[in-house]
Amino acid sequence: MRSEMFSQANVEVQSSERWVRQSDRMLKVTLGADVLAAKGAMVAYQGQVTFQHEGAGSMGKLLKKVLTSEDNPLMRVAGQGEVFFARLSEHIFLIQLEGDGISINGSSLLVFDATLTWDIHRVQGAGMMTGGVFNTVVSGQGTVAITSDGPPMILDCSQQPTFVDIQATVAWSANLRPQVVSSMNMRSMLRGGSGEAFQYAFHGPGFVVVQPSEGYPTPTQSSSGGGLGGLLGN
Repeated sequence: MRSEMFSQANVEVQSSERWVRQSDRMLKVTLGADVLAAKGAMVAYQGQVTFQHEGAGSMGKLLKKVLTSEDNPLMRVAGQGEVFFARLSEHIFLIQLEGDGISINGSSLLVFDATLTWDIHRVQGAGMMTGGVFNTVVSGQGTVAITSDGPPMILDCSQQPTFVDIQATVAWSANLRPQVVSSMNMRSMLRGGSGEAFQYAFHGPGFVVVQPSEGYPTPTQSSSGGGLGGLLGN
């Protein structure tokens, strides 16, 4: 059998590393220690692997998941073998945490070492008009894989105030404490606005990761083309 599909560029990447990007849009994790992954992120696996729903782990974390919109369901992936992860053909990036932490938009969190700690944090100033804005903070020693809808840009927030569209924000340094702000007055918002009504405001030592996309619009957003815009996807 012959096909350009079987070119070397499309063959599984063999490596002794535990975390290996097969391409810029697919990740392979070799199991030994468990990982936690976003539900639906697994696209293939080889070996003896199990997938189980990962509970909140504490009453406080459970209440946050129930009361917030950051319902980012996780699954525990365990066993012996290789598991391949991807999401909507988005770009995948690995972050090695060394005792520090990163705050990640739930729609950008792909998979991370189960030894890392995680929790849900509310962004200041996120009220009813924004639908509530919550991020998942992951910290400790280990690897995190995140996704970006296109090649991301890293902005340094230490020199001047930085404002990023909520949907275009992928992640930021866990030490930063952004607020949700509006660049529009109420009259403009009630008339439909520009679709750019709310942003994260960052300022301090650290960085924010910005994707060249505002996410995937819902049918209502794509048909109306106006309003407040989609404020927080998946």
